[in-house]
Amino acid sequence: MHQQDFTKPDGRALTLYGLHPVRVDSEIPSPSPDPVDARPVMRWHPLRSEWVMYAAHRMGRTFLPPPEYNPLAPTSDPEHPTELPRGTYDIAVFQNRFPSLTLTAPDPGLGPADTRAGVGACEVVVFSQDAGGRLCDLSDEQIGLLLQVWADRTTRLAATGKIKSVLAFENRGVEVGVTLHHPHGQIYAYDHIPPVQATMLRSAEAYHADLGRPWLADFVPQERASGERVIRDDGEALSVVPPFARYTYETWVLPARPVGLLSELSDAERASFARVLRDALRRLDGLFGGRMPYLMTVHQAPLDGPHPAFPLHIEIYPYLRAPGRMKYLAGTEQGAGEFANDKYPEAAAQELRAVNLEDVKLDGGDQ
Repeated sequence: MHQQDFTKPDGRALTLYGLHPVRVDSEIPSPSPDPVDARPVMRWHPLRSEWVMYAAHRMGRTFLPPPEYNPLAPTSDPEHPTELPRGTYDIAVFQNRFPSLTLTAPDPGLGPADTRAGVGACEVVVFSQDAGGRLCDLSDEQIGLLLQVWADRTTRLAATGKIKSVLAFENRGVEVGVTLHHPHGQIYAYDHIPPVQATMLRSAEAYHADLGRPWLADFVPQERASGERVIRDDGEALSVVPPFARYTYETWVLPARPVGLLSELSDAERASFARVLRDALRRLDGLFGGRMPYLMTVHQAPLDGPHPAFPLHIEIYPYLRAPGRMKYLAGTEQGAGEFANDKYPEAAAQELRAVNLEDVKLDGGDQ
């Protein structure tokens, strides 16, 4: 992995990554030379035991820009700068111009509901310079590089001494509210352990304490023995529709060896993980013959200490339950947190295995 750090005119950090040495052929741009006055705060929800983020400055963030202006593409007109320079690189990461959390969030003073500064970090990860592509259009090697980038960002954020948990994710599709369609994801870094990761950690550590081994050490052999829910087994990594899937075609990508962080994967494991992830995304796009809207989340162990029981894995939540039919969260799901699924995971996995990948185009267009 090659990387090079830069500073934007407005003071934000930019890092370019490549499979080959990075080369920049233009000035480092920013849509505006002036920094946004970000003053995010957090308030404690006493009945849900979770923090709620407030960031009033985000009301001015980029929303449905005109087709001729893509803020995530390399700058072509210096009079209308974007976020990225021209040059040779594969992946770009920069600080979000309108962050929900910042490492330098000022103390807001006294306020209701245990108000405090919104300390953390928000980064944008641009997967490719191709505005019309998809994450699954990248090569196996490029997705392997993305795994390294996520690992590097996690290590860098941990080094600030202020971060306890890092979540990388990708929202894709107008159906889920995406307004910038250039292939990209985000990273949110928290100064606390969010509820989902905290629950995962408690459950994983309780399992390890009871049985003396990580949960993943049992889950992978069990799924392999059953075979009903495995989509692809690549040896060092595999994809499954978990037996407890909440979304109809929910897909997990897991390493075969229990680890907690992406940085703990060996080169062979990372390569296998990349192949399986690309395969899973292509199958979801091929399922109904078009781009599947989804949310993809990368779950790593919290950074406040070694957590050998925590299972590194990626969860993909597809938002279509059938062709043209969205999965909307119902009362039981939003009000009680208990999901209702219309299809058994075994049937969903069988459909995903049956997708003919030869019919899934790699040109970034709809299938």
